[in-house]
Amino acid sequence: MELKLLRKYCKPSYTIGQLYIEDKYFCDTLEDTVRDLVTEKKVKGRTAIQAGRYRVILNWSPRFGKPLPLLLDVPHFEGIRIHAGNTAKDTEGCILVGRNTQPGTLTESKVTMQDLMQLLTSANNRGEEIWITVE
Repeated sequence: MELKLLRKYCKPSYTIGQLYIEDKYFCDTLEDTVRDLVTEKKVKGRTAIQAGRYRVILNWSPRFGKPLPLLLDVPHFEGIRIHAGNTAKDTEGCILVGRNTQPGTLTESKVTMQDLMQLLTSANNRGEEIWITVE
C-alpha cells in the first residue's frame, strides 16, 4: 500500500498537507514546522520529518495504549507515528490526520484515524508492505 503526504502550507509554527492512499485523496495532515536540517537545527518536538520515503509498520504504542502506524528509519527522529490530534502542540514530530477546517488545526481527527487504521490493518493482514512518501 502506498501513501503520499503532499505538504501544502508550510507556516512558521505548523505544516498542513494532504494524505493520499493509492493516489486517491484521503484526508488532511498537520505536522510541525518544516526545517532544512542541513542549515537549521532540529527543534525537539517542533520539527517535521524530512521529505523521503519510509516504510510503515503497525505496532503497539505505549504512549497511546493501542496499535498505531510507525514510520521506520526516519533520519534524526525516533518514534514517528501517524495519529490523531488537533494542533501542532499534539505532533512532537509526528503526522496528525483529520480535516483542515480552520487555519493550523484539524477536526474529525479521531474518526479519520479510525478509518485510516481500518485501511492499514486490512493491507497489513493481506501481507502488503505499507510505505509513505513525504513531499
